[in-house]
Amino acid sequence: MKLVIDEKRCKGCNLCTMVCPYRIFRQGKRPNLRGIVVPELDRPERCPNCRLQGLYGRTLCGMCQMICPDQAISWEEEAPSEKRKVAVEF
Repeated sequence: MKLVIDEKRCKGCNLCTMVCPYRIFRQGKRPNLRGIVVPELDRPERCPNCRLQGLYGRTLCGMCQMICPDQAISWEEEAPSEKRKVAVEF
């Protein structure tokens, strides 16, 4: 799974950057086509949903998706050949 921010729906409120316990978001630096600065993924490999949702078959955290007023955050299946970075923390 990979985390995706839909730039067409996001209004740049940055609530996701504030609520994520894993700090995978950061405030964006470039405006999108509508002139809104959309948050960026800083370290998506730390997201438990991205790493473990397929293993457990359910959403494990989802704080960012729940807090997003525009429903601009979702998870998508990765292509089998897509490279994946994994972070192991103790």
